[in-house]
Amino acid sequence: MNIGNLFAQVKDNLQFVLVCILVAAVIIAVARISEKTILKNSVVRVSRTKYITICGMLGALAAILMLFEFPLIFLAPEFYKLDFGELPVMIGGLLVGPVGTVIIELVKILLKLVLKGTSTAFVGDFANFAVGCALVVPASVIYHLKKTKKNAVISLTAGTVIMAVFGAVFNAVYLLPAFSTLYGIPLEAIVGMGTAINGRIDSITTLVVFSVLPLNLLKGALVSALTMLLYKRISVFLRGMFGGML
Repeated sequence: MNIGNLFAQVKDNLQFVLVCILVAAVIIAVARISEKTILKNSVVRVSRTKYITICGMLGALAAILMLFEFPLIFLAPEFYKLDFGELPVMIGGLLVGPVGTVIIELVKILLKLVLKGTSTAFVGDFANFAVGCALVVPASVIYHLKKTKKNAVISLTAGTVIMAVFGAVFNAVYLLPAFSTLYGIPLEAIVGMGTAINGRIDSITTLVVFSVLPLNLLKGALVSALTMLLYKRISVFLRGMFGGML
């Protein structure tokens, strides 16, 4: 998809895009306030150049990983896809704090849109950003309160639970109705896609309970496990590249 087509889709879906911008602003504000208050003495400060470089590198890596997304058709309708783009975002959040986490998440989404465009009228991309932040921002905040291995496990677990609950509620209240409107697909048809996978799904509520919730729990668990395996090695590499203050 070229840039012209991307801007045309933005114009067609302007109201939805404005909601996306508002939600992004709120998430950034929450992350910023956290760093200025409860984390003011625990988040490592680095030069602006290093900070931007780290966020850009990890955001680009996250965008590449996001391109390799795949549906779990045994669990959720095909438009729900699993990817590991949150892994570099999570690692970045543990390194530079919640604000950096949101910046990396934004870089990931923007690069993905430029490289691949959108196949879900921006709903999937916005969902990936908002739900992804629900995982990585709380995890980053909790971890920076006490940087120990035990607290890392606690922070990743908390982030996974928060993401799963937020993702389920957000899908039911806003994302699925928005997808239905922008794509012109009746909500009943979307529910029917879930029913074809799981006979217990007969409404939006049961769709998010039996499909969205377990999908996000699975994603959070996988990202958390990989973060625990890779964080130390990647952080050592980045500290060697950018200096020991990280």
